[in-house]
Amino acid sequence: MSSASSSERSSDDVALDQIGPALSRLRRRAPASNKDLSRNLVLNVIADAPGETTVGGLAAEMGVAQPVASRTVAACIEEGLLRRAASPSDGRRTVLELTEHGEAERSRFAAEQRKAFEEITVAWSPEERIQFARLLKRYGADAGAWSRKQAPSDD
Repeated sequence: MSSASSSERSSDDVALDQIGPALSRLRRRAPASNKDLSRNLVLNVIADAPGETTVGGLAAEMGVAQPVASRTVAACIEEGLLRRAASPSDGRRTVLELTEHGEAERSRFAAEQRKAFEEITVAWSPEERIQFARLLKRYGADAGAWSRKQAPSDD
């Protein structure tokens, strides 16, 4: 048998193999309704985008089909969280922008998530909390850069 049995694998390898499932559990156990999760994701993608965001760009960033992104955007517009605007660089393009209400909701979501993080990590030292937060933020940034490199080029 060429593959190592789990007893021969290091505890570090086992821990690394659990990253995907752990990230999935984090998403499933987020302290919000599915509606809030979708809205929060949309608001964060648009706020964090380096440039203009279209529905197509949002769909690509979220990893969903364009009709799914369109429905989510329509709901966010109806709730006053987003608005459509003409692109300053190309007036023929429609881009998405957060409204003041959208910014406020994004802040509310962030406060709820911080409260949950503090409750979940109550037994952690302050140093552990900060280290985890910094590494998770770094992981998110690096994952975004990696994802952009994986996307097919428009050239």
